[in-house]
Amino acid sequence: MTYCVGLWLEQGLVMLADTRTNAGVDNISTFSKVYTATVPGERVLCLLSAGNLAITQAVWNRLGEGLTLEGEHHTLLTVPSMFRAAQLVGAAIRQVYQIDGPTLKDQGVGFDVSIMLGGQIAGGPVRLYLVYAAGNFIEATPDTPFLQIGEHKYGKPILDRALTHQTSLEGGVKLTLVSMDSTLRSNLTVGLPLDLVVYDTDSFQIRLQPRITEEDPYFRSLREAWSVALRDAYRQMPEPAWLQPAIPPVQGTSTAELGSGLNLGPIDILPD
Repeated sequence: MTYCVGLWLEQGLVMLADTRTNAGVDNISTFSKVYTATVPGERVLCLLSAGNLAITQAVWNRLGEGLTLEGEHHTLLTVPSMFRAAQLVGAAIRQVYQIDGPTLKDQGVGFDVSIMLGGQIAGGPVRLYLVYAAGNFIEATPDTPFLQIGEHKYGKPILDRALTHQTSLEGGVKLTLVSMDSTLRSNLTVGLPLDLVVYDTDSFQIRLQPRITEEDPYFRSLREAWSVALRDAYRQMPEPAWLQPAIPPVQGTSTAELGSGLNLGPIDILPD
């Protein structure tokens, strides 16, 4: 399984992916799910992939060789805009499906692929897209400034609560790592190491592209700090008033009286 997340912020992009792939609980491997295409000073494009590894690698190779888009041959290094880049990724997915889809279906294997595309091409703004297995795509907006692919449900709540389009790049890095940590703790099919890409708007060069391992001091401190913060927040929350401890019956008081909710006073129990 996979978890990839991308943030579209005023200051740029933050994109993060795990590296675990598996074909069963005893066949786990590490592969990078991050692909980049850059021309310094002119364009930076970053792709994150989820789904069948063979399909995603075939799509990336198709993009490297180039495809015909509206009568012109293009690669990610030549498309004139980010919108065209998203169309190119969609076209590459459809071509791979035309070649491999029928055979996969005969083998009972679904055509499982989704690709996140973020970046900027000179003359245009920073944009972030999610391209589906059918080749169609959606785009991040100021109202929804993040996109996810793969095992996304565990890491979504923190982004829903804390992220805005105005969040700084530094804040975005923290939120993506917390989002990933929540997923790592809840799903064993997502695993370290992590690949991070940070891009500043109009810089046309990748600012950071580290690989984060279990030994990374910042990630370890962040995981612990988040766990402590959650425990402290839980302890500081008020107790629910409607869960007060039940009052034990008073000797000489009937159970029926207590259950009625009426204040009738104690009922004397006569001896036999």
